[in-house]
Amino acid sequence: MSRTLQAPVTVAFDYTRSTGPVIGRFLTGLRDGHVVGGRTSAGAVVVPPLEFDPVTHEPTTDFVEVSSVGTVTSWTWVPEPVKDQPFDRPFAFALVTLDGADVPFLHALDVSSPDEVTTGMRVRVRWAAERTGHINDIACFEPVAALDEVEGGAGGPDRARPQPRNEAATEQSRSGDVPAAPVTGVVTRVSLDYDYAASPEESLFYRGLNEGRIMGQRCPTCQKVYIPPRSACPADGTPTEEEVELSQTGTVTTFCIVNVPFLGQKITPPYVSAYVLLDGADIAVLHLILGVPADEVRMGMRVKAVWKPRDEWTFSLENIDHFAPTGEPDAEFDTYKQHL
Repeated sequence: MSRTLQAPVTVAFDYTRSTGPVIGRFLTGLRDGHVVGGRTSAGAVVVPPLEFDPVTHEPTTDFVEVSSVGTVTSWTWVPEPVKDQPFDRPFAFALVTLDGADVPFLHALDVSSPDEVTTGMRVRVRWAAERTGHINDIACFEPVAALDEVEGGAGGPDRARPQPRNEAATEQSRSGDVPAAPVTGVVTRVSLDYDYAASPEESLFYRGLNEGRIMGQRCPTCQKVYIPPRSACPADGTPTEEEVELSQTGTVTTFCIVNVPFLGQKITPPYVSAYVLLDGADIAVLHLILGVPADEVRMGMRVKAVWKPRDEWTFSLENIDHFAPTGEPDAEFDTYKQHL
């Protein structure tokens, strides 16, 4: 059996940002079915618009609606798309200079093979079926047929084949209501997938959890017991090899009461997150304290591990659902004051 464990890990969160007046103007345009650029002091039209002029550093105030049709100036083929890319099939990323703009704009180009892409080819925006004021309101670019160019005439091909606008905005236009409010903020999912390879010492810890045990290691020099175990004692650098099965009871050293709800929260506030110094350990572990009102948790409280049902165990500290009071008298401060 291999000494080390390995597992896929995903770190993800929703990133919320305010757009400001410039990017907000651009995203509002996408929501409503048109592309807005900004003119710099040098006269160049940039899509998306720059928040500040690159020469004068003044805020951008001159906005220009450009065509949703343009020319491919450069491109690269994506033969094996990865998670969260625009398509789950091969496609191209292309720099497209939209008619009326002077700087190319990067987005996906929906073609079935690299033989269908050439620098200089004409493409148009394919709008998303539903738009919210996000860059993904442009689903992708798609090739423009020669016939479309001819039919477009002087007004351009996007004028010959107008794209549907946001339904809510269209309905307001029909009824004479005030247009939809401008976009002032966006929420973007940020995610990172990677394979985590645990050290031999961490693997000992995780294997123990999968067996219902809490494992640490002792430094042979200072005799301190660390959990999770590490390859060397941080105090004196001595390799830690002696395995120690720790008690499942311990003492609350420090804690906080979580009162604020947030996205992805599994427990309804208020609840307590605390450092628990297990009996026999020299470093505390962070976990939940449940089974007692949040305002009754205190430093020195004696607690014990409460495990999830056996069929839910895996190689994770989450096998311990929480810590709960044992009912024992509180520990004396002197017994844990060095571990705050």
